[in-house]
Amino acid sequence: MPLSKLRVAAVCLSNQNRTMEVHNILSKRGFTVCSFGTGTQVRLLGPAPDKPDVYDFKTTYDQMYNDLLRKDRQLYTQNGILHMLGRNKRMKPGPERFQNCNDLFDLILTCEEQVYDQVVEYLNSREQETCQPVHVINVTIQDDLEEATLGAFLIYKLCQCIQHMDDTENQLKKLLQEFEEKSGRASLHTVCFY
Repeated sequence: MPLSKLRVAAVCLSNQNRTMEVHNILSKRGFTVCSFGTGTQVRLLGPAPDKPDVYDFKTTYDQMYNDLLRKDRQLYTQNGILHMLGRNKRMKPGPERFQNCNDLFDLILTCEEQVYDQVVEYLNSREQETCQPVHVINVTIQDDLEEATLGAFLIYKLCQCIQHMDDTENQLKKLLQEFEEKSGRASLHTVCFY
């Protein structure tokens, strides 16, 4: 697939950390990429693991940033959330839900198995209109800043390989096996249709 034709979506739960890092890395390298979350609300690391900061998907990154700045500048600077939101708001206004998107993609990359299941279920529940295939691949990425960066580079390498394939349908299985061996990360893959 030529680079200009590969349309990529990155999907996690809240469209904050992992998918925005994938979005950042891929867009800087010329890919056509969008990022999404599948959750019902956006959850950010709060003052304690059992006390996340929760926002509606309609809340902009700038609004989240300013709210957390007012709540506890030191805490949210120290845990990297303000830095992450600063990156996010430079890329797009706010988080987006995958289930509200009508765009067509060639490749949808998820960052955890639960999200993969939600994406596949959603795509299979829609009425097929164009019968265009979309490859859905899960590469599990732990939801912390360091792993998000590492995972984004692994996904970039995977996308590079996919874009150079002559026959994606027949070559992808072998590529994913090689990816698993080199990265030490398991992947999931299925094909859905629009």
